[in-house]
Amino acid sequence: MNNLHPVYTLKNECHDCYKCIRECHVKAIKIQDNSAAVIGDRCIACGHCVIVCPSGAKRVRNDIEKAKRLIIAQKKVYVSLAPSWVGVYNISKERMISVLKKLGFTGVSETALGAQEVSIECARILNNAKKPGLFISSACPAIVDYIRLYKPKFTKNIVPVASPALTNAKLLKKTFGDDISIVFIGPCIAKKNEADKHPELIDVSLTFEELNLWLKEEFININEIEVSENNSFEPQHAYEGALYPIEGGMLETIRKVGIDEKEVSLISLSSIKNFDKALDGMEEGKITKKIFVEALSCEGGCVNGPCLSSDKGIISITSDVLTTTHYREDIPKKPEVVVDEDYTPLPVEKHKYTIEQIDAALKRISKYTQEDELNCGGCGYSTCRDFVNALIAGDAEPSMCVSYMRKIAVRKAAALVRCMPAAVVMVDKNYNIIETNDAFLRMFCSDMYDIFSTREEGLKGAAIDRIVPFGDIFKSALKSGEDIHKEHYAINDKLYDISAFTIESGEIAGAVITDVTKSEMDREKIAKKAREVITKNIATVQEIACLLGEHMVETEVLLNSIAQDYENKTEEDE
Repeated sequence: MNNLHPVYTLKNECHDCYKCIRECHVKAIKIQDNSAAVIGDRCIACGHCVIVCPSGAKRVRNDIEKAKRLIIAQKKVYVSLAPSWVGVYNISKERMISVLKKLGFTGVSETALGAQEVSIECARILNNAKKPGLFISSACPAIVDYIRLYKPKFTKNIVPVASPALTNAKLLKKTFGDDISIVFIGPCIAKKNEADKHPELIDVSLTFEELNLWLKEEFININEIEVSENNSFEPQHAYEGALYPIEGGMLETIRKVGIDEKEVSLISLSSIKNFDKALDGMEEGKITKKIFVEALSCEGGCVNGPCLSSDKGIISITSDVLTTTHYREDIPKKPEVVVDEDYTPLPVEKHKYTIEQIDAALKRISKYTQEDELNCGGCGYSTCRDFVNALIAGDAEPSMCVSYMRKIAVRKAAALVRCMPAAVVMVDKNYNIIETNDAFLRMFCSDMYDIFSTREEGLKGAAIDRIVPFGDIFKSALKSGEDIHKEHYAINDKLYDISAFTIESGEIAGAVITDVTKSEMDREKIAKKAREVITKNIATVQEIACLLGEHMVETEVLLNSIAQDYENKTEEDE
């Protein structure tokens, strides 16, 4: 399990709705055997697909056992607790620390301590910058990966400072020694990627959902646990850094540190979509001011993280964060700890396909003209061209195209109906014909067959009562919703077997009609012939019986005569 990418799919739970593709801004999902699989090296672990998946097929890697092993190994294991915890758990900091220590952790620290160090360093970088330019925060690992993979030219604009979680981890190791282990706990999935890349600082990253699951497994009730009033965050409690999980929180801490806002514009952007849009048209040579962007992948900030595990709304959680945050009167101008990070671009390779390849792929999904390209988005991609690019790359399957599958279904159904020897008709709730096959026309419109068979719409729109005398059967089927069977239904000199059924309850009914006249006549002929044969056989048997009876009488007379003669001769000899 721990070797999995932070986000994966439970194949048996995936119902090929393609909502994850539709909602994934970077399209880091491929369809294999009708199941959506995450493409690990293209996924930024923003967790949006986990939130929107209607069947719960998108899952987050469970790292609880990895954290447990650290504790079982009797190591000193410290928690770096994300500041959004105050909006998730309605308990005091003393109780929260007691809960985590009950699980076996040595101590608990606030990630916000690292955030404070990052803000001081970012303010220093902005104040010392000699020329205008774009500066993008590195606090959100999903944003960092998005830039490196999909906006590589902006990688140089990321401030060369590690995230608050990594900075807090370094602070803890500086305070308690390099031999300690650190487990980050927060609402973020992308932190798992960050921990995987920096095992020297963070051993494990857990979400609040995993924490709740762990507490449940250990039968720990957070409201009933014994609390030590001496509990406190280590090495000390945080101040303004606790604002980081709300949108604009980092900017507020930078203002507290002190910058000249006449020279520096502070901008906050949340969601990958908004961030992507904001970068459009951004060119280095056209920037006339220092611009610092606090970029967060979740709308509203970390208080809306994918694994927040809270029923409370963003406003309530934001309010809790603001209410519990305290400010320092004197903020150092130089950070105590800095984790320098050299971000390098890792651009996702974009395949360029020839017009011939694209046209061939379009034909695979029955798109021969520009009008056929509906761009409906049903497959999860914005346009048909985007879809066929994924199709060529092997990330998509033809069956994902709704209009194509509809055409296939219609063609198959039409072929089956057309080739059926029995008559088929479909009727709407107004008892007007929707569809018929050729056999129906021949059976009930033989005198007008040449006219209706050449019309594209055939009998469509005609009242069923004007075509056949059993329109009441359709009315009964539409009203009751039940199948109706009529055998040997007589019309003129013909006999029909009729099976009427509901296609859409109260809306559409259909019927399959078979002419059984010939088979019934053949059956009657066979029965008549059989009766003739039986009668003849009976007569023959009777004749044989009579003949046998006559012969028996003659034989008996002859034998009696012989016996009588024999008796008379014997008496004479004596």
